[in-house]
Amino acid sequence: MPQTSPDDVAGAAAPVAVDVYRPARPLDLVHTLVPLRHGGGDPVWRWTRDGAVWWATRTADGPATLRLEPRSGAVHAAAWGPGAERVVAGVPALLGADDDDSTFPAHLHPLVDRAHRALPGLRIGRTGQVWEQLVPAVLEQRVVGLDAQASWRVLVRRHGTPAPGPAPEGLTVAPPASVWRDLPVWVWRRAGVDAQRHGTVVRAAAVAHALGADLGATELTRRLRTVPGIGPWTAAEVTSRALGDVDAVSVGDLHLPNLVGWSLAGRRTDDAGMLELLEPFRPQRLRAVRLLEVAGSRPPARGPRAPRARALV
Repeated sequence: MPQTSPDDVAGAAAPVAVDVYRPARPLDLVHTLVPLRHGGGDPVWRWTRDGAVWWATRTADGPATLRLEPRSGAVHAAAWGPGAERVVAGVPALLGADDDDSTFPAHLHPLVDRAHRALPGLRIGRTGQVWEQLVPAVLEQRVVGLDAQASWRVLVRRHGTPAPGPAPEGLTVAPPASVWRDLPVWVWRRAGVDAQRHGTVVRAAAVAHALGADLGATELTRRLRTVPGIGPWTAAEVTSRALGDVDAVSVGDLHLPNLVGWSLAGRRTDDAGMLELLEPFRPQRLRAVRLLEVAGSRPPARGPRAPRARALV
């Protein structure tokens, strides 16, 4: 797939908005942004060989393409499309400018402490895009991650719109809630999405207007949980990415309890045991989890696995 160089960007179309973000603290662009991507083939995100990161998103002003390039301790941002100015204005929040880890008690566990020292630039950012995070989170419910990512990829590519500006080939803006709501049943089935997850997305689309990023994590979680099919796991996945909720814990995850248990206590555990082990890190439990996801240890693979979806056609 063709890659886009800085020269290509400059020559193809002038950005609508540009800015330079100079973080006050260390920033690891990759470790900060990778958790926002749903698989290596996520059509709304792209890492290119020139070191840039591209994001296609839908703002209140319309679609936008954002390009981020780290240079000498700063991040150069350029954006195209109707939502360009809004998405550039959100770059500091996206890259964790509001994320303060100065009081994080990493010293409470040697593994967490080592990981925290090794990754001083890991920030918890916020996209400000609730719907964009909600749909893939629902698709990831109770199935193997690779299958959910494939469903997201197929649906966005077929029903989204090309990213504005000189974006890398295939970069796509995900559909708005109204499009997801009206997709026929056969489209969902061909993408490997069962009736329960399909129904959850449709029910959420009906109240998408009330699920704004201006809500705090507590209120957004409450509203999300009123939608049948959305539980604590899905709500935490959304608030962590859309709002930068640094205390969010994805209760109900098939693998996370054992990652936390094995890393912090040398044993397998369940959700209750995981929450007990993470309690000392409140109100920054997500930071502890992110550090363990990078540096933690995992028990030998065994036990039940999530079901595989049928092959996509």
